Amino acid sequence: MNLARLVGVAALLALAGCSQGTPAAAPSAPLPTTGTAAPGAAVPAKFAAGDVSIALVRQLSSGDYFEQWLAGAQAEAKALKVKLEISSGDGNNDKQALNLEQAVTGKVDAIIVDHGFAQTVQPTIKKAVAAKIPLVAFDVDPGTTEAVALTQDDHKIAEQALSALKADTGGSGEVVYVYVAGFAPLDRRNETWEQFKKDNPGIKQVAQIGVVNSSTASAVADQAKAALQAHPGAKAIFAPYDEFAKGAALAVKELGLAGKVKIYGADVSTADIGVMTEPNSPWVATSATDPANVGRVAVRAAALLVAGEKVDSALTVPPSLITQKGLRDAGITSVEQLTRAFPGLVTPDVARVPWAAS
Repeated sequence: MNLARLVGVAALLALAGCSQGTPAAAPSAPLPTTGTAAPGAAVPAKFAAGDVSIALVRQLSSGDYFEQWLAGAQAEAKALKVKLEISSGDGNNDKQALNLEQAVTGKVDAIIVDHGFAQTVQPTIKKAVAAKIPLVAFDVDPGTTEAVALTQDDHKIAEQALSALKADTGGSGEVVYVYVAGFAPLDRRNETWEQFKKDNPGIKQVAQIGVVNSSTASAVADQAKAALQAHPGAKAIFAPYDEFAKGAALAVKELGLAGKVKIYGADVSTADIGVMTEPNSPWVATSATDPANVGRVAVRAAALLVAGEKVDSALTVPPSLITQKGLRDAGITSVEQLTRAFPGLVTPDVARVPWAAS
């Protein structure tokens, strides 16, 4: 992250481009996992013996997104007979850096760094690389191509949300944009927004708002109300981070504009689904990955590195467009149910393990 640290947990959440909400409930059904060995594929002896340990070094562990991410990682580790050694910085970057240092000195078989502040984790990531410990970094720049950088496809996330905006507006109209510069996922989404405006001159950005602090949604709500009052002709808000979208939805609701202004967001959580599906909600579409699926991908990538398999230095998990109509039609009320209506959220071909079935 190139921006100086803002406000602890809130800054992390914007960096992650993911969601925060109430802790997720336990999955109502078993999570899909990689499964048992595929016919003809030899299971590496170390995995067959259950003798592989992977350190999962997290920046934060509370909230919908992070709970689901961990559930997916644990399910995949169990399927692959991997021991997952989990630590969390609890929103403290220095504590995460210490946990990472301990993972390196503990001589685990591989390390997964889950989010974080680049300046505090990169020095120790370099130590891990020097010690020949395979490392996967999710949504944090590892600072070296010798580690695997795993991200969501943020350009695609913005592209999918904007395709819904274009379809609903006919490619013309005034739009309020929510953005804070300096966070890698948001900056990538912004690149797509800038190109979208060039390709669709009928779309007019009439205001840019955005803030990241300890109460992002409520702060954005205040800004959005002011922007909508200043630009009564606006008919859409592009808010490519779910805390932004929740704040925008609150503003639209309070101004009584739900029938006039629609919101197009990014990321998803159980709390987000509740906002999208409530009566007269203006939040009509979001593009997201399934956090549990991303957790599974991270473990698979680390397992492949332990086995000596080739893994690209940059891995991206493609998102799916999730619509309000799709959620309502399928009766979706939680993240755990999402893949029932949006099967594209499961990506078994990303970091596929050759000795395991999908």
